[in-house]
Amino acid sequence: MDLAAAREEYSRGGLSESDLTSGPIELFERWYVEARTVGVREPNAMVVATTDPDGAPSSRFVLLKSFDADGFVFYTNQASRKGRALAADPRIALLFPWHDLERQVRVEGTAFPLPRAEVAAYFAQRPRGSQLGAWASHQSEVVSGRGELDEAYAAVEARFAGQDVPLPDEWGGYRVSPARLEFWQGRIGRMHDRLVYVRDGDEWVTQRLAP
Repeated sequence: MDLAAAREEYSRGGLSESDLTSGPIELFERWYVEARTVGVREPNAMVVATTDPDGAPSSRFVLLKSFDADGFVFYTNQASRKGRALAADPRIALLFPWHDLERQVRVEGTAFPLPRAEVAAYFAQRPRGSQLGAWASHQSEVVSGRGELDEAYAAVEARFAGQDVPLPDEWGGYRVSPARLEFWQGRIGRMHDRLVYVRDGDEWVTQRLAP
């Protein structure tokens, strides 16, 4: 397997300063719609990177559930590794890898826990199977095997038979308030376009970075 020779030439387009919007969320929305339009699989899938209390970095895929001028929202078990990390250090990084468009968006900011009422409203409209899974799985904990998980799921399925599934105590969500967003567009010869929005008080300033 010759990984040293594995490469593609990026030639779909470019990103110029004239493409920038007044704020980064407007440009993110434009790129997100384009990713969805061309059929990128799960364009809302993002890599979430956190730092453990001992300084160890950790990353995983999580699904973005909404975004607006206030930031990016996702939900998870707050007792999980990522939840414990954010409780100790709320700084966070997100990455949207839209390979089909030869693009990526990098977000850096701070994660704030969502109000319980907002979490409950979202949880109530999840598929029932996902609701039961949130009760059955204590995310990131060591289990003896698949059988333990299947038994836990069957137990909560029986427990909540014929009734609505309530919100688990350890399940919640976060809004990531961005301080920096980088829009990356692949270019020929690895001369990629990297345009960055950096928050300066209530304003956004833009910069171009060398690839």
